[in-house]
Amino acid sequence: MTATMKRREFITLLGGAAAAWPLGAGAQQGERVRRVGVFVAPGREQETTMLFAGTLANLGWVEGRNVHIDYRTYSSDPESLRAVVAERIASHPDVILAAGVSFVAVRAQTQTIPIVFTQVSAPVDRGFVASLARPGGNVTGFTQFPASLASKWLGLLKEVAPQLVRSATMFDPNVAPHAPPFLRSVETVSRTMGMETTAAPVRTDVDVETVLASLARDSDGALLVIPDTFTIAHRQAIIRLAETHRVPAIYPLRLFAYDGGLMAYGDDLSDQYRGAATYVDRILKGAKPADLPVQEPSKYQLVINLKTAKALGIEKYCRLLIASKSCFANLVSGVCTWRRACPGTGAISSRNRATVSVRSR
Repeated sequence: MTATMKRREFITLLGGAAAAWPLGAGAQQGERVRRVGVFVAPGREQETTMLFAGTLANLGWVEGRNVHIDYRTYSSDPESLRAVVAERIASHPDVILAAGVSFVAVRAQTQTIPIVFTQVSAPVDRGFVASLARPGGNVTGFTQFPASLASKWLGLLKEVAPQLVRSATMFDPNVAPHAPPFLRSVETVSRTMGMETTAAPVRTDVDVETVLASLARDSDGALLVIPDTFTIAHRQAIIRLAETHRVPAIYPLRLFAYDGGLMAYGDDLSDQYRGAATYVDRILKGAKPADLPVQEPSKYQLVINLKTAKALGIEKYCRLLIASKSCFANLVSGVCTWRRACPGTGAISSRNRATVSVRSR
């Protein structure tokens, strides 16, 4: 059985549970079952469904009793995505949860169904909401980390690989309209560091191979990865090719480091999906998205995979980076937690927390 088949079966099992649940097993007489549509990013099916459904259940929304959650994975192909969104909207759900590029497609097709988004950059600048405090319309949600964080990625890479003089920033232009601010942020900081940087648009694994082979040419190149549907879904190939070509790389989400990537620095998506469930709960109880403020990240995580660092010959520098964060690393459990704003990052305000995790296996 393939991984794709397993993911589809998992989504079908959760999304179709209402059909198999006897109505008399928990439904109150006359209680209306509310419908929630959820668009799930490829590669995050299990984590998303468990976090979201679990939080809703804690708030009293039980699948098959008073709510039916319909999960749909989506691809990076624009036509396919539009078709999936149109089908979901035609069923008239009470609220829709959509991440990243799927949110853009959903918003383009409905201005009436309430929408809660996650993993969306600069929603005010892109015209999705009127303001963070009062979004207006039928949209609210949880933003992705700011593009300025990309400049910190380059700084962290330089700390663990001092020989670097070049970098490439990878993204899929078909599904990453949020890429330009990230590219500008990296370009600005690279000039101050005396480094060369280039944009690296990719659409296939062959493109990924080409980028990494070029970076490996003089053993002085590094890779930065912008989060989008393609880079997340193809993360195994990106990580494998970075390892093959011995290119230090930093990623936007911890799952990259957990899957073997060198390091990741970004916000905690688990918090976004838990928060999204609380907003869906409030909307189902009568709140309007226009009155629910858009939330920004409140916690950032630095995750380092020491096994990968050792393979690249930079384990010493990674340990020095950990020590500079005043973090006690328990390498038996492979995790250390540090709950202060990261010194020298400049991207984390005093109200935020940072978590440093060390993967030693």
